[in-house]
Amino acid sequence: MKKTFAVCLSLMISATVLAEPSGKSRGRDGSIGAFWQKFKAAVAMKDKEAIANLSKFPIEMSYGVASIKNKSQLVSRYHEVFDEQANAARCFEKAQPEIDGENPGLFTVACPDAAGNEVVIYHFEKTNNDWIFSGLDNINE
Repeated sequence: MKKTFAVCLSLMISATVLAEPSGKSRGRDGSIGAFWQKFKAAVAMKDKEAIANLSKFPIEMSYGVASIKNKSQLVSRYHEVFDEQANAARCFEKAQPEIDGENPGLFTVACPDAAGNEVVIYHFEKTNNDWIFSGLDNINE
């Protein structure tokens, strides 16, 4: 019984540590880890409804690209946001949120473009209730 309890406790601690962002992204707000798990799972499953529910409209886009004004546009432009400039689903498997050093209410996730350069940046911000996806940028544009 004690061994079973110890194994269960150990697994729970490991899961908690793995769910939290690592490195520079660790901060005071543990909600980032929970949000990030939900968001990247939604992108991996191409769950456009869930992604829309975790987003703020308008979603700002790279220079010269029209913002995404609502859920309907996000659904129709999904490929443009998550597949065209970077393979977000693949990137999000390993990428970790990086909290803005000057504003802990913002974080970004950098993904590589087709050439392997981490220039595609997904932006997230804290609202009154939780975190939301707010924009996409390509620092090469």
